[in-house]
Amino acid sequence: MPVDPQVQAVLDHMAASGAQPFYTQPVGYAREAVQALPTLGGEPAPVASAEDRTIPGPQGAIPVRIYTPEGTGPFPVLVFFHGGGWVAGSIDTHDRVCRSLTRSADCVTVAVDYRLAPEYKFPVALEECYAATQWVADHAAAINGDAAHIAIGGDSSGGNFAAAVALMARDRGGPKLVYQLLLYPVTDYYEPGTASYRDYAEGYFITRNDMIWCWNHYLSSAEDSESAYASPLQAEDLSGLPPAMVITAEFDPMRDEGEMYAARLKAAGVPVTHTRYQGMIHAFVNFAGMVDMAKRALADASAGLRAAFGN
Repeated sequence: MPVDPQVQAVLDHMAASGAQPFYTQPVGYAREAVQALPTLGGEPAPVASAEDRTIPGPQGAIPVRIYTPEGTGPFPVLVFFHGGGWVAGSIDTHDRVCRSLTRSADCVTVAVDYRLAPEYKFPVALEECYAATQWVADHAAAINGDAAHIAIGGDSSGGNFAAAVALMARDRGGPKLVYQLLLYPVTDYYEPGTASYRDYAEGYFITRNDMIWCWNHYLSSAEDSESAYASPLQAEDLSGLPPAMVITAEFDPMRDEGEMYAARLKAAGVPVTHTRYQGMIHAFVNFAGMVDMAKRALADASAGLRAAFGN
């Protein structure tokens, strides 16, 4: 099927704004451009509170935003890692996504504002994401959370972090996780690439060249990509990981690697729900103010979380 008409309207809006490909611009341009994402996200969902604070991390303080739903709790907890190609994005760019998940899944959401590349290369931000997840497990009661029901999630490069943190938690003996929510995750290095990398290399928001630019900023060398914590699809063993929801988009260069990861998880005995959203592009969940399918994907993600939490 063709690109969804509402998605095409988003692409036309971006073109009319004069947006330039990230790979042709300095890092600062990409960061400023991604900060405009909330304008496409619609009205922010109301929550009981959204508190900005810092928690300790391996590189110093890590900013987080803790969203709490209405009710008395204790609530299950989602630790969320924003996308942005490891180079851009923030807790502000994904505020609407986190509010929606908090309200619909009836959970505390802890959004992690990890350090960005290229100033901080692999694995600095990943270790911060793992440290934040461990902090949540250790301090769940202090944020009205339930340490027995912790999930992790993220979109794009944040989905890469979520998949990697799940592997780290298994390999390091904790914390115990009940779910991983992977929204169009980056799971493998851009070489040799996949059919979707070839077929949707240009014209669908994020391009192949953009991803090469992001990877080059994130990693110190191509050899880093061989680590399962950078490229989870390259992990030899995916058994023993928490149940997963994997959401992919039809017109996304990273579609195939996300679907390959879902298939490998399933083959390893991990319960997996995978949905390809037809007519969608990378990052479409951020466009819920203009794209009905984005609202549906957020509702599906919330339903998966609620089931994992036993809500």
